[in-house]
Amino acid sequence: MSGPLKGVRVIDAATLFAGPMAATLLGDFGAEVIKVEHPRGDPVRNHGYQKDGINLWWKMLARNKQTVTCNMSTARGQDLMRRLVETADVLIENFRPGTLERWNLDPKDLLELNPGLVIARVTGFGQFGPYKSRPGFGTLAESMSGFAAITGEVDGPPVLPPFGLADGISALALANAIQMCLYNRDARDGPGQIIDLAIIEPILSILGPQPIWYDQLGVVQERTGNRSVNNAPRNTYQTRDKHWVAISTSAHNVAERVMKLVGHPEVISEPWFETGRGRAQHGDQLDVMVSSWIGDRDLDDVLEQFEKASAAVAPVYDIAGIFEDPQYKALDSITTIDDEDLGPIRMQNLMFRLSSTPGAIKWGGRSIGADNKAVYGGLGIDAEELAELSDLGAV
Repeated sequence: MSGPLKGVRVIDAATLFAGPMAATLLGDFGAEVIKVEHPRGDPVRNHGYQKDGINLWWKMLARNKQTVTCNMSTARGQDLMRRLVETADVLIENFRPGTLERWNLDPKDLLELNPGLVIARVTGFGQFGPYKSRPGFGTLAESMSGFAAITGEVDGPPVLPPFGLADGISALALANAIQMCLYNRDARDGPGQIIDLAIIEPILSILGPQPIWYDQLGVVQERTGNRSVNNAPRNTYQTRDKHWVAISTSAHNVAERVMKLVGHPEVISEPWFETGRGRAQHGDQLDVMVSSWIGDRDLDDVLEQFEKASAAVAPVYDIAGIFEDPQYKALDSITTIDDEDLGPIRMQNLMFRLSSTPGAIKWGGRSIGADNKAVYGGLGIDAEELAELSDLGAV
């Protein structure tokens, strides 16, 4: 069984991190992804931990991708890209606005060369506007979007996530946008088109009703730590054996079950308990009741009692806990693949399961230029011309 995107060819000419992650998602579900790197290598190859000189992040991010080198700032490299693009369905790039145009790879010209091409342009701030030429990274999006402003303790500073949150959200959005364009092209006989994705926008879109609250009521959401302004109890609580758990009571009946479980059914009859906002305004009171009950019990007992009560709880895991959790094991969420360099390695599995076209992880990230001969050979470039291109610094 093959993935649903079998037959779709994607040129991943992007770096750090939204564009490449979108390409990884497409490759997971059957797209043929060709990763185009500068001959000096993608920056991710130098990010994070290595084992035996082999970058581990690259193994995950570049999985299922063929790797080729191309210096697009050279005339021969530009010609090589045009020849690649002519065979492709999708081009993903994240250069600053105007860079492709300066390299004689104007998207309008590429669409004339390949009218069905979907060109995904990923930048920090978009292709127009006063910030378009600024360098843009996910951290800036996490800051500007309002995420950092509402994250952290009430009396503490804004908090940034310790991973590429905005990039990851943008990758999901971009993969979705690419598939919309492909559907419009293939199912409705539509043209190729250009996607303009600004990393500051997808994260803004998922932050909930903040804009309409501000527009209609002038409300500016503030930091509340682990609490929510919409419901309570909702926090992290420490068990007797020094583990942490998180609970959520977004549903009213779950809030009732939690308070009965922790021995305080009397609060359920309070008028303020009827609404999530009312409960949130009494968060201090509810937290004392919940934390006292949880603090008197070990983790296993807490989880067992919550499950019996059909109340929502989860342990706060680090990655070691994730590896050992029986639900993650059942889902194979952390899966094992055989890597050509490292042997068996474990990484995140595909994000979801499809019954007929499930997709697969076929290989981990490959070495620089590992597929130059195979990919460029498919364009009619023989070993002699490939050696010439290498001597000229084009690959």
